[in-house]
Amino acid sequence: MRTTPRLRVAFYGCGNFANRTRIPNLMQLGSVDIVAVCDNNPQTAQETASRFGIPRVYHSENGGAHEMLDTEAIDVLYSIVPAYVRTDVEVTAAEKGIHLFSEKPQALTMEVAQRIDNAIQKTGVISTVGFRERYRPIFQEAHRFLADKHIVHIRFQSFGGLPPAKSKEPQTWWAEMDKSGGRALDWGVHATDYSRFMTGLNVAQAQAFYCERTAYANALSSSFNYRFDNGATMTLSFVSAGQSPKAEPWFTVFYEGGYLAIYRYERLEVNNEVVYQADEFDPWLEQDSVFIRAVQTGDASLLRSDYHDGLFSLAPVLAGWHSARRTGECVDVAAFMAER
Repeated sequence: MRTTPRLRVAFYGCGNFANRTRIPNLMQLGSVDIVAVCDNNPQTAQETASRFGIPRVYHSENGGAHEMLDTEAIDVLYSIVPAYVRTDVEVTAAEKGIHLFSEKPQALTMEVAQRIDNAIQKTGVISTVGFRERYRPIFQEAHRFLADKHIVHIRFQSFGGLPPAKSKEPQTWWAEMDKSGGRALDWGVHATDYSRFMTGLNVAQAQAFYCERTAYANALSSSFNYRFDNGATMTLSFVSAGQSPKAEPWFTVFYEGGYLAIYRYERLEVNNEVVYQADEFDPWLEQDSVFIRAVQTGDASLLRSDYHDGLFSLAPVLAGWHSARRTGECVDVAAFMAER
């Protein structure tokens, strides 16, 4: 009888997301050993190791991530660091034949993301990006419904409270626009990816404008405009200036003859009639389970996206950021990806 091989997993990044979601998920699976963790904060890394009984700890501020990759026998690397931290650790992991889970956003530049992707493509390791909502049934149902529709336009909107005040010494990396990218980068890659997943379309052109004020560390609002490869358009609004209108859907997908509205993780409506009511579901655990199973079986087809596919969700947002710095210049996404 064939047994499922145990996997040796290491974590690069020990923030809240690793501690509250990814590590607990993997510990539920029963066929994973988390052998090492690494973080730029020695105390954070040690606390994470102590909390979960992880045997070895490395500090990335001292080159510890590379030391971890050189020292440990690792099958899988979970890269859960912020995008601005990523440089060459994932490249080294892929070159060593280590399978890669990358949290989104994958990088702050296409140059870094493509360097990682090239290493993955060259070595053939199994990879994915943390676009967990592809695993949630409500988005899969939307994907099935839209499969034969001619998409015309997509509207996405995300609201939140005021951003942190600008200070000479920011308390967190999130309060530094050049590191975090604000709400548009954090949620923009999600919204772009789920729109691509639901419709099967890719973004051909991107344009964006940011409303920034000197008192705040991040933009108060960001407005993105996309043109998809079939000619359909999309608007994405990210507003950090107040409360969220509760009655508004996250996504509205207009097609020839009607529209599909997605109300958070709750329900789907078609032309104002409820067609799907969602049950409670944990997409983070499902994604982790499927990824580990894909590595154990060597079957990457189990995954709903890989690192390479994720570039086509990251690039439009980075192109929009590039556009906003140039007063709304329209950016050809394919050219933007090729040049960087």
